[in-house]
Amino acid sequence: MLTGRQLYGLEQTHIEVDECGHGLHPDCRVAWERLQAQGREQGFELRIVSAFRSFERQLAIWNGKAKGQRPLLDDTGQALDSACLTPRQLIHAILRFSALPGASRHHWGSDLDIYDAAAVPEDYQVQLTAAEVASGGVFGPMHDWLDQQLAHDRDFGFFRPYDRDRGGVAPERWHLSYQPLANRCQATVSVEQLGAVLADAQLELKRELLPMLPEIYRRYVTQPYRNYAHL
Repeated sequence: MLTGRQLYGLEQTHIEVDECGHGLHPDCRVAWERLQAQGREQGFELRIVSAFRSFERQLAIWNGKAKGQRPLLDDTGQALDSACLTPRQLIHAILRFSALPGASRHHWGSDLDIYDAAAVPEDYQVQLTAAEVASGGVFGPMHDWLDQQLAHDRDFGFFRPYDRDRGGVAPERWHLSYQPLANRCQATVSVEQLGAVLADAQLELKRELLPMLPEIYRRYVTQPYRNYAHL
């Protein structure tokens, strides 16, 4: 099981980093390599866009969006003007597409964003948009195949935590989670410990956010469980 500092992204001693700089927990890496091999048999080259992210990295993303230094989008992909939003509206707008520092599944080394390198030129800039991963999009065939693997338990423990809109995080077809590890991590994260971590951070909107933390935890942090006891 991860330590408290590992769980909230404050250290990465549980992470193995590959030659491309992507970090995963060793258990997740074994399953990922098996899934990659399975994909190659079908002509897909599954690659990672983003895997482990530290607390500091997630904090930089959060603060950049809160201060208007990073793009803030609505569900249609249109830019939002953060200056026109109340602090509460801004918090929810950020959480729709970016995890709260300390509460990101990417801290655990169990979660990764993926694409199909065989479908695009080497210099293609992956955007991680709904259009790319839709059935008619450039990565659609790979995700359609992956849907079948997940549906028939040929997924080595992976699932899509943001497969549909549950009123919190927007759907992310590109996001996979290694559930045997993620289950344990999610069960260990607590509102109280997360609040203590955030209280010590240089977090934009902290004054408004901390009283909202129980609501944020229910809506944006917890995700459905699946039983992978057979793995």
